Amino acid sequence: MSPTHPIHAALIRTHHITSRKKVLKLTSAASNHNIYALLRYGGCPGIMYCQGSEQGVQDWVADVKRLRYKDFQLVKKPAVKEGQGEDDEVMKYGRLQEVESVKEFGIRMERLGIWAWWRGGMGFTAGEK
Repeated sequence: MSPTHPIHAALIRTHHITSRKKVLKLTSAASNHNIYALLRYGGCPGIMYCQGSEQGVQDWVADVKRLRYKDFQLVKKPAVKEGQGEDDEVMKYGRLQEVESVKEFGIRMERLGIWAWWRGGMGFTAGEK
């Protein structure tokens, strides 16, 4: 992302993410909208995070909604990203990465400098959603 354009981010929680067909569509959408996406694949809960340009994030979230995931919750609406972490310097846009555990997802959020933001969105803290 260009330093003149702020990075936007969004966080989605679903019942689960198990369909490889849907994951392929999400991967394609990440490439099409030139955003970075991270998802927790497998059991409950399904978690999706994305960051990129404002329009890219909004369009990717709209694509996720169209896939009609069970218990879809946009727990952190697209907004300017709150914080910067060590992984921001090597962030590759236009791709999606998967992790298998909530713990690994949390580690990635910490590396992106948004651990407290993520915990609030997931309802792990009494803070604002």
